[in-house]
Amino acid sequence: MCGIVAYIGGQNATPIVLGGLKKLEYRGYDSAGIAVLQNGKIEIRRDAGKIDHLETIITQEPLKGNLGIGHTRWATHGAPNMQNAHPHISSNGEIVIVHNGIVENYLSLREELSAEGAVFRSETDTETIVLLIEHYYAVTQDLLRAVQETLKRIKGAHGIVVMSSREPDKLVAARLGNAGGIAIGRGNGEMFIASDLPAIVEHTHDITFLDSEQIAVVQKDGLTLQTLAGKPIEPVWNHIAWDPVSAEKGRYRHFMQKEIHEQVRSLSDTMVGRIDFDDYRIMLPDLHITADEAQHIRKIFITACGTAYHAGLVGKILIEQIAHIPVEVMVASEFRYLDPIIDEGTVVLAISQSGETADTLAAMEEGRRKGAKLWSIVNAIGSQAMRGADGSISMQVGPEIGVASTKAFTAPILDLYMLAVYLADLRGDLTDEKRHELVQDLLKVPTLAQKTLAREGEVKKIAAKFKDIRNILYLGRGINMPIAYEGALKLKEISYIHAEGYPAGEMKHGPIALIDQELPVLVIAPKDKWYEKMISQIEQAKARGGKVIAIATEGDTLIPELANEVMWIPETPWLLSPVITSIPLQLFAYHIATLLGLDVDQPRNLAKSVTVE
Repeated sequence: MCGIVAYIGGQNATPIVLGGLKKLEYRGYDSAGIAVLQNGKIEIRRDAGKIDHLETIITQEPLKGNLGIGHTRWATHGAPNMQNAHPHISSNGEIVIVHNGIVENYLSLREELSAEGAVFRSETDTETIVLLIEHYYAVTQDLLRAVQETLKRIKGAHGIVVMSSREPDKLVAARLGNAGGIAIGRGNGEMFIASDLPAIVEHTHDITFLDSEQIAVVQKDGLTLQTLAGKPIEPVWNHIAWDPVSAEKGRYRHFMQKEIHEQVRSLSDTMVGRIDFDDYRIMLPDLHITADEAQHIRKIFITACGTAYHAGLVGKILIEQIAHIPVEVMVASEFRYLDPIIDEGTVVLAISQSGETADTLAAMEEGRRKGAKLWSIVNAIGSQAMRGADGSISMQVGPEIGVASTKAFTAPILDLYMLAVYLADLRGDLTDEKRHELVQDLLKVPTLAQKTLAREGEVKKIAAKFKDIRNILYLGRGINMPIAYEGALKLKEISYIHAEGYPAGEMKHGPIALIDQELPVLVIAPKDKWYEKMISQIEQAKARGGKVIAIATEGDTLIPELANEVMWIPETPWLLSPVITSIPLQLFAYHIATLLGLDVDQPRNLAKSVTVE
């Protein structure tokens, strides 16, 4: 989730772009760069590190010009270094680009361009875009057309801004899919572009937003907007009166709410570059494992803390069901003290948003000491958990600002699903038909998440009815049992209401004694193989006077007759249902906390990364 800023007008672009990047550093801080058209030539300053480092470079080597673009990077493809920092420039030095997204087919494009004589100077997927634009510009002699032709060739979700020294009177901006926003602001004889509003609201309050499949030619006196196919569009201008802090959240009240809604994009982003659409294979090259090594895995330990631990519990079921490898899940803070049985046939898989959680790192060290292969699923590129592992999977969800994790919970579930399919394939346990089915199910998830999020208003109404409770019991079974734990944790974290997640089948072994009119029961009951069992749990809770909130599959006619309230989800493949069932629970916790007037993004006593034991 990188940050993009651009300017065209009568002022010096450098301080405007640089100031905008500072406002977007929360979107990525692995590297930063700026390109300015100076005396008819594109000049670039960029390096690894945060914006203040870039600022120092520009102080030493000043830039001045009326046309400029900038970028702050959250690394996905290629290490966070100067070579891979944006902006990226064409071979002839005449075209430059900043980019948010992942080019899913960049390897094949890179091979094609290399065969034509193109020389790559970075490890990034973005460089394929600017070299393609250069290729098509040589044919069309028109920047807009060259960008249009390029966008036809690249797969994935993207936001880009392009400028050329050959056409110094314009910027070209485009958006494909959900790779972050493109906001365009107008001023008096000047225009501004950014991936998020805080970068430009101090300069303009008249904003239009690019939708997917739209492209804009931006000049100092205005813009022309059209579809990628060339159909003209009349831009819709919005007057934005947000203060800078509010603007960082966009139209959302809190970062947590924004991040809940970002899951449509983050679930897509964690998949991109990892699916071969020709034969529906999962590709996880950063795991660094051969088919022979996969055959010799006898056991996997998943270790994590908090929310990541709950994702690991789902991962256990996924890996055992799909890859048929035994999995044990252990809380990282207990791992090294329990002397786990580990040998050379064991993989220790750590899950961490920050990659710096002290207990998780200690568990990895214990695994290393005992001779295990180490893997990690991490969001922060270059973190210790990623550097210290033999192989890794990046969540690719961008920075998560809210302390209570949301998108960094659902994304690793997809990563674990992909890992399971990948291992099964390497071990020869999947038919082509089964692999195709599993991957097709995976591709449905972002749309299913979007449909679930569209029902936020319904969840908010239910939250309003239960905001004054002091206790609640969450019940789940099978693959959704960990979601009961996670749902309860979310409510505890941000609303300070006591909540307990419990295996539904164990309700009658103790918790049923607590159920009365004062203790609501939240039951996760999608249409899956445990459905009838969950109906029984609902009936038992109702018989004791408990108010029941149910998560149910759209079209279910029985649960509405039994439950007091229903949160609906679309029909979902059962192995992937935890991703979707978790979303209403995130929204439920969020809206209860906001209705109580609590600090959702910074709940008391909690920190985003726990770096001490």
